[in-house]
Amino acid sequence: MNEQDNDLIESNQGDEPLSNHSDNPHFSTILEKRLSRRQVLTGSLSAAVVGILGLPGLLADAQAKKHPSTTGLPVPPKPSFTLNPTLNFKAVPVTRSDTVTIPAGYKAQVIIPWGTPITGNYPAYAPDASNSGTDQEQQVGAHHDGMHYFPFEDNPNGHGLLVVNHEYVDPNILHTHGPTLVDGQRPADEVRKEIAAHGVSVVELEKEPANGDWKVVNGPYNRRITAGTPMEIRGPARGSDLVKTKYSPNGTEARGTINNCGHGYTPWGTYLTCEENWAGYFVNRTPRPREHSRYGVSTSNSRYRWDTAQGGADEYVRFDASTKESNATKDYRNEPNTQGWIVEIDPFDPSAKPIKRTAMGRFAHEGCWVAPPQPGKPVVFYSGDDAQNEYIYKFVTKARYHKDVRGDILDEGTLYVARFNEDGTGEWLPLDINNRYFHAMSLSKGIFFLDQADVLVNTRLAADVVGATKMDRPEWGAVHPQTYEVYMTLTNNSSRTESGIDAANPRAPNSYGHIIRWQEQGNQPWATKFKWDIFVLAGPEGDSQVLPELGGPALTPDNIFASPDGLWIDQNGILWIQTDMSGSQQSSGPFGNNQMLAANPFTGEIKRFFVGAEDCEVTGVVSTPDGKNLFVNIQHPGDRSAPNSFTSNWPDHGNIFAHPGDPVVIANPSGARPRSATVVVTREDGGSVGM
Repeated sequence: MNEQDNDLIESNQGDEPLSNHSDNPHFSTILEKRLSRRQVLTGSLSAAVVGILGLPGLLADAQAKKHPSTTGLPVPPKPSFTLNPTLNFKAVPVTRSDTVTIPAGYKAQVIIPWGTPITGNYPAYAPDASNSGTDQEQQVGAHHDGMHYFPFEDNPNGHGLLVVNHEYVDPNILHTHGPTLVDGQRPADEVRKEIAAHGVSVVELEKEPANGDWKVVNGPYNRRITAGTPMEIRGPARGSDLVKTKYSPNGTEARGTINNCGHGYTPWGTYLTCEENWAGYFVNRTPRPREHSRYGVSTSNSRYRWDTAQGGADEYVRFDASTKESNATKDYRNEPNTQGWIVEIDPFDPSAKPIKRTAMGRFAHEGCWVAPPQPGKPVVFYSGDDAQNEYIYKFVTKARYHKDVRGDILDEGTLYVARFNEDGTGEWLPLDINNRYFHAMSLSKGIFFLDQADVLVNTRLAADVVGATKMDRPEWGAVHPQTYEVYMTLTNNSSRTESGIDAANPRAPNSYGHIIRWQEQGNQPWATKFKWDIFVLAGPEGDSQVLPELGGPALTPDNIFASPDGLWIDQNGILWIQTDMSGSQQSSGPFGNNQMLAANPFTGEIKRFFVGAEDCEVTGVVSTPDGKNLFVNIQHPGDRSAPNSFTSNWPDHGNIFAHPGDPVVIANPSGARPRSATVVVTREDGGSVGM
């Protein structure tokens, strides 16, 4: 029989449930110690502390402070860097229209919406969602997220490859009548289409000289990488018993990349796509090993029930990770262990097989951000584990950087996890089976690992062992190109309680989120110690603060925001902040639609630059090298809770963007489906965006 199954409908974007039940404190000092720390801050010691970023090193207790009513920011010392951007635009107000709102003096163009044909026989997008799985394998995927622009040398600001992640799918939009079950099974082509809509799109773009519009070039570089694309496993987990499957009995290959959220890139010109909330795509109805349970692999049904596809083909059955045979090379018990990695893709070589770089750890990778490389020094990448009470990591290569280095440098190195101390200092704890500290901590807690592959497959557990700091959903990061200071969004944390609040996470529950930053000891990214502070506590005017350590002001109508997510520092030094609100926070809170703000990392000035369409997430941002073409992704616009009853049809209703003061655009569905897409923002006078 045919039936609609509400369990197949995507909700809450597939965010991972809380799975960290370790006894690690949220920080090394909890609430009872906060008073003594505040007394230290008011004494003579605070004047003697040399702070990070030219600011005091110990943070004031923002929870105990009242937000000052001053409108101006304190004037910190002169910065040690030259990138001190001027945000030369009028802030966009809070809006709730079904369009993209940008400042006066700017214009926008929509490119590569879901379903755009880019390869093969270029099947046209079907507005009624009747495209097949084969069609989708040749079209731009769904739910655009992280992305990077790779310029061609002949015309870097007008010709390049845009590489875009596709995080997940809404079956109610992807299929004509929504997802179906037939006698408890999914139709095989529906599953094939959903698998194809995940992953990555590589799209060649060129700017028209006549009108400045961008167009897709139907060239040889265009490529779809999906949740079914063959991939190579490299690094310490290669050949491990933990990644051997029926598909790859020797543990050297895997199929697909899933739930690609944030991203990264390398100094040698490759793209890093990051596998975030992958665990829910699998089911294990037999006793779960720790590499399943610590990540939340389901014991009842997989997220989209791909494992039930009609016909029982291995390419779909693999999402059932139950133990069914005598050993792992005859079933797919280890299939989840082939997900949760950082995947390297060469955008300029369509024949190159994507590579899972296992030395960089396995968790819910939000993204991967490289510190500016220095000749003769290790290369350093930062990453957040996007789930409540999870951790912040960095990977330091064993080999040193030089002009001819390539991706193999990522196969050897040390993965560290962060511990943030109450006094504004921090340390990086090695997750290395040969490290004496790690070995001692493992013994003390009675948790053992067979080898480094075991450590990396069980990265979260290894971080539990060494006593890493539980954080409020670490998401995107950004490394300043001159100072090397690192910024990271902590989106929110509904599970934080009063007993768990501390200087770095001063609110419980943390509904609005905040942005934390740190600078490594000696300004060396490979150092094992650092100092940190909070850049901004997000929220409404009555519960927010910029630069709380300096007693900065609360946010204003020009910049209130919540649930910070995407983050990027551009070539002019602007820190771009994107939000991912949902539920009542988005629908009835004071913040309006999700948005993108521009910030000066030095002064703390923040101004709202961009507001997205109805119900969307604003995520992913990058520009051409000259800073004059800003690419921004709009993910999942419109209510998708039921098939064929969409509250938005952006961008196909033609109201692509508006300026403040333009008539409010009310959603007026015409039957078209809302489509994730990329927006290109430019200045009407041709100048640098945001300046």
